[in-house]
Amino acid sequence: MKKYRITQVVSAINRPARQKRTLEALGLKKLNNPKEVEGTPQVMGMIDKVKHLLKVEEL
Repeated sequence: MKKYRITQVVSAINRPARQKRTLEALGLKKLNNPKEVEGTPQVMGMIDKVKHLLKVEEL
């Protein structure tokens, strides 16, 4: 599986609750705090839903 480094670069304030829960499920708690995740289909779907809030790098 590919690994990805995801970083939240935009605040979740004034975002729908569903997007906030998706960020929590991805393990993102603070801005500019990177997290490495496996590229499973479930994770890629979550990343796609909040891609406007993230920076995604392939490792």
